[in-house]
This record gives sequence, C-alpha cells and structure tokens, in this order.
Amino acid sequence: MQPTNLTSRLAPAILLVAALAGCGASATPSSGASPRAAAANGVRVLWMGDSIAGAQAPALKAALEAGGAAFKDATSDGGGNVVAGDHPVTTMAAKDTWKALRENVAAFRPTVIAYQITTYDWGTPAQQLAAYRKLARTAGDAGARLVLVSAPPFKLGEFYRPYEKAIRSAPEMAAKAVKSDARARYLDASELWGDDYAAAKAQRAKDGIHSCQQGSAAFATWFGGRLGELARFTPAAPATWATGRWTGDERFVKLGCG
Repeated sequence: MQPTNLTSRLAPAILLVAALAGCGASATPSSGASPRAAAANGVRVLWMGDSIAGAQAPALKAALEAGGAAFKDATSDGGGNVVAGDHPVTTMAAKDTWKALRENVAAFRPTVIAYQITTYDWGTPAQQLAAYRKLARTAGDAGARLVLVSAPPFKLGEFYRPYEKAIRSAPEMAAKAVKSDARARYLDASELWGDDYAAAKAQRAKDGIHSCQQGSAAFATWFGGRLGELARFTPAAPATWATGRWTGDERFVKLGCG
C-alpha cells in the first residue's frame, strides 16, 4: 500500500478522533459520588452516555442526591458508546466504555445502571441489539436494574450525517433489547423533548446538540420521576435543587450557556 493511499484511508478516522477529542474528555470514569457515598433511599445510579448525557449530569446529580440517591457520572465527552460497530474509533471508544463500566460496577456498586443512547452507537441493528443485550446482562450480573433512555433530538450536521441510519435504528434496538428482561426498561425521551431539535420544546443549546441549564433541569425532573417509579423512591421537588451550584458547571460555560 502506498503511503498516500494509507493517508487517505486513515483520514476519516483521524478526523473522527479529533472531533471526539474536541467534544471533551475520555471514557475514564468521571467525577461523581465516591464508592462509599451513602444512599438514604438505597438507590445508587450509575449514569452513562456521551457529552449530551454529560451536560445533563450536573442537574441529575443535584436532583437524585436531593432525593436521597447516590449518583456517579460515568459519561464520556468523547464517545461513551457501548456499540462498537465497524469504525476503528468507535470500536476503541466502546472498549474504553466497557472497561470503565467494569471498574464502576466494582467500585460504585450501582443499583441502577442508566445508559443514554449515544450519538456514536453507529453499528448495524444487529450489533446495536447485541450490545444493549450485553449491557442488560452486565447490569443483571451486578444485581442492578438497567434503564436505557433515548437521546434527545439533535442536529444531524455534516459530522453525524453519514451515520444517520444507525442513529435512527438505535432506539428501536434498545427497546427491543429489554423486552424479555424484567429488570431492564427503555424510556423514550421524546415524551419530554419531542422529535424536532429546533423546536422550543427540545431546549437544545446553540449547537443544536447539548442542553443548557434549563434543559438539563427539565431532563433531571422528567428522568428522576420515571426512575422513581421504577426504583420505588420519591424524587425531590425541583425547588430543592434546580437553582443550586450545579448551574455554574464548567460544561455550560463551554457551551456558551447563559
């Protein structure tokens, strides 16, 4: 193979690495509750996903901890996917995600593993289904409940357009993966956001992808309520946490949120 051909073949992967890196950090376990953090209601939530989930994490942490749950942010701003697919970069990111999950299960001992479908779950429907079923088995083996939640609508710009088919099929495969598992659930976030990223209801930031403080608080309220139904705890009222210190998180500064 000629060097010039090798360069041209590697270029898409190199660009994707740069794009993922530009989104933020790595797939190592993020800051959150300590392994021994107390959970007054016995609920311990491990939150997984990409940078969209990462922007929701500060509000989720505030909301769930106000309700007596322990919370660990295990999102990755550059990947976070459990579906490896056939792309070398997403394969690498998935490997990191599964490794981090094993470490978090051992150290944090979650009772709930919540995974928001990432914008990088680019595999075929069969690959997506297999990965989500593996996640359900992993949660079950850890004695935890699995909650899969769809991503909010987001702008399918030039970066995501080649993977639109996979992005569209992921929610259906996630819902299918949990049908036969009594301890796993799929939540359709369109109940909150709708299906149009440009609609006011979707509450996307200026980039059309992430959420600012208001959108993150709305998600935390909705998700906390649904999780409370599944895990049998009473979520804290938004008035007790929605205007807390989390609103000044650096993530929102980087997104240009007010």
